[in-house]
Amino acid sequence: MKFLSSDPDPIEKVRIFLEKNGYQGDILTTTDTIFTVEDASRAVGAPPEHILKSLVLIADDEPILALLSGTNRVNIKKIRRFLDVRKVKMADPDFVFQFSGFKVGGVPPVGYPEKLKALLDEDLFLYETVWAAAGTDHAFFPLSPQELERITGGEQLDIKKDL
Repeated sequence: MKFLSSDPDPIEKVRIFLEKNGYQGDILTTTDTIFTVEDASRAVGAPPEHILKSLVLIADDEPILALLSGTNRVNIKKIRRFLDVRKVKMADPDFVFQFSGFKVGGVPPVGYPEKLKALLDEDLFLYETVWAAAGTDHAFFPLSPQELERITGGEQLDIKKDL
């Protein structure tokens, strides 16, 4: 596992990844924070369910990504069963930063020091566009769920908690 928290510009890491993977859109910035789903919804002018929640989880000591619609919560038990692992837990903010150089509140779905397994909440595919953090709590970018699936190499699954 590589640790790259010394990389100076998290937005640039995301931009480089997106360009290398054929993303045609722009990274946008705002003076408003996108730290929470509610903050991001206000800042980008999209409903909360259109905000992409990027969570770093640890599955049997390996980091993975859970990418969810902003109004959904992750179901750790479903992920554990799907991956057939013994333990899945949320990565703490210090681990996320030390591993990736991204701080919680600006965690993107791409731009990591190594390719992470990505699990995509099936509800994302109900929307034409989702809005993802771009490395800080002031930067974001829009993309379709299909493009998110393509650039992350992720898999569409039911990973949300049932209400």
